[in-house]
Amino acid sequence: MNKLFYFILIIQVLLAASCDTTEIGRSGTVFTELADVSCTECWIKVETTGINLPEELTLYRDSEVVQTITLTENDVVLYDSLLNPSLTYKYKVKIAGATSKEITATTMDTTSHDFTWETYTFGTETSTLFDVAIIDENNIWAVGEIHIGDEKYNAVHWAGQKWEMKRIFVDYLGKPNWAPLECVFALSENEIVFSSGLPYLQEGSGWKLYHLWDMGILNENDGGVNKIWGTTLNDLYFAGRKGTIAHYNGSNWEKIETGTDTKLTDIYGDKDGNNIFITGYIDFKPTVLLKYNGNNIVKVIENHDTHTNTPGYISGIIESVWLSNNKLFTLTNYDLYISGTDTQGEGRSLWGGNPEQWGVTSIRGNGINDIITCGIRGRVWHFNGVNWKIYDELLSETDRLRKVVIKDDICVIAGYRYINGVENFGLIHIGRRN
Repeated sequence: MNKLFYFILIIQVLLAASCDTTEIGRSGTVFTELADVSCTECWIKVETTGINLPEELTLYRDSEVVQTITLTENDVVLYDSLLNPSLTYKYKVKIAGATSKEITATTMDTTSHDFTWETYTFGTETSTLFDVAIIDENNIWAVGEIHIGDEKYNAVHWAGQKWEMKRIFVDYLGKPNWAPLECVFALSENEIVFSSGLPYLQEGSGWKLYHLWDMGILNENDGGVNKIWGTTLNDLYFAGRKGTIAHYNGSNWEKIETGTDTKLTDIYGDKDGNNIFITGYIDFKPTVLLKYNGNNIVKVIENHDTHTNTPGYISGIIESVWLSNNKLFTLTNYDLYISGTDTQGEGRSLWGGNPEQWGVTSIRGNGINDIITCGIRGRVWHFNGVNWKIYDELLSETDRLRKVVIKDDICVIAGYRYINGVENFGLIHIGRRN
């Protein structure tokens, strides 16, 4: 009697547990969970156990069949599109007699295209701005080379009311020195890093120059490092002109071998620093997309052919890169491509227009439904999760926009405005979302 009681009890426990996630099919179980959503898309992770593959799998949305595939692996991510923003959908899958528990997915809402723009110019003659960083709406830095008569500056700072001209000095060989700055990276108000081709890290109330050649970190064949990204001041990456990358861990520097001497144009990583992507291109060299995982560099793309637009693949000159929620956004002269961080070159077109109307070279965003790009002829494009808008009021044949950043409802763009071959003015657009 006791043996029969325990046998029945065990069967009841097993049945109760199975009902929490799946129904048991003829050869195993299936489990689903929501991987990600955008305004119009949904990604669903599917895991099977005990099912002999290959096997036909069917995905249901709100009880209607939306996809049928032949499953060949135990783990897969299914993709559903053409959804509507800010709506809730219900999904389940069936395979080999097993039905998953129903899950819900609520798509993201769109963001507003409605920015009001203010434009500022700086300096005379050969003035230009290369980079910009937002700490908050009352604390913005931009860097470059600014000439006002006989006076020279290498930065401008916005403190909420006006722009202030700045000279960022460092000590070199016992003497105060300053040079045009090419990059600024800000983690917070008191965590600001610059580069003139060589890193400037904060020290006390000023900045300390790390002369990587004099220190023996770089050699005479390495170019300067003028792109910065990091997770903390103890985890900073500097990328530069000849495929050079240097890493600082808070106390020591190391050179990261990339296997390329192409000029690196952008660097960006996820919040944990587990996936760091670097883009690069210069005339007569291959365009590259590199991935660094903390141990080694992987060449995701190294392509000499920048004139072929191949559907389904990241194509063209690779200009800039950005990540959001395990999604990689790769900007080229053809398009903006979205892919997973495990891409081997595959990418889905997110813009899809005429490349002659694109012409953008920098990308940043708040999320997959709030992306902004900038480039030649004053072109600024914004993606709200569903569609793109170009800001006609910023278009100008004389403007070259080099870097865009966005934080919540403020966007800042830096570059230059040329009058002729001699006279250039530093240029900043500030956009505030209404």
